[in-house]
Amino acid sequence: MTEDEKGLERLLALMFQAHPWHGIPAGEDAPGTVNAYIEIVPTDAVKYELDKASGHLRLDRPQRFSSFPPTLYGFIPQTFCGDRVAELCLSCVGGDQQIRGDGDPMDICVLTERPAAHANFLVRAKPVGGLRMVDGNEADDKIIAVLEKDVSYGHIEDISEAPKGLIDRLQHYFLTYKQLPQESPRRVEIADVYDRDAACETIRRSLEDYHARYGAPEQRVNELRRLLKG
Repeated sequence: MTEDEKGLERLLALMFQAHPWHGIPAGEDAPGTVNAYIEIVPTDAVKYELDKASGHLRLDRPQRFSSFPPTLYGFIPQTFCGDRVAELCLSCVGGDQQIRGDGDPMDICVLTERPAAHANFLVRAKPVGGLRMVDGNEADDKIIAVLEKDVSYGHIEDISEAPKGLIDRLQHYFLTYKQLPQESPRRVEIADVYDRDAACETIRRSLEDYHARYGAPEQRVNELRRLLKG
């Protein structure tokens, strides 16, 4: 990157807030340690979701039932669930089912002992496993991570070391939070609960899917300079 490009990048950073999905990197150590943008905290009685066009957090819907998210919940910036994530999901599910990526950034649940009053913030998190979730015919993985340096959970390296009851609670939440009591059959399934290595591979594929869909983030300053000159 030239000095002019670095100067333009610094100026943009000073003038504008970065888009939580496109303007913030997944992290220099990704997929081993990642940035996570938090959309929902465990006390939220409504579901917040990033408005993809504006980068602002918007109210998606009230929580329909008594379930509350058991952990911090959000996504990993500059990831995308596309063909590569779907291919990995299909290889685990098997059969002749047609599965595609859900077209969203990679979801992440972050374990921490400390409560948060509201969402719309960034954390550093260490992936330890994940849930291979299929929603209809879409791959909808949920990475499970621990907050970096958390006193109670920060030492965990793999999902096998996490409290089983908490992982069970996460599975129950994702299997039921969209489900009406009288609805049958369930449209959401968890095909696999996987370890840290599988989580890192899933994140790696979502980073590749993002580059395939949106291009390399580091080239955006160059493209902006070209447009400004034009």
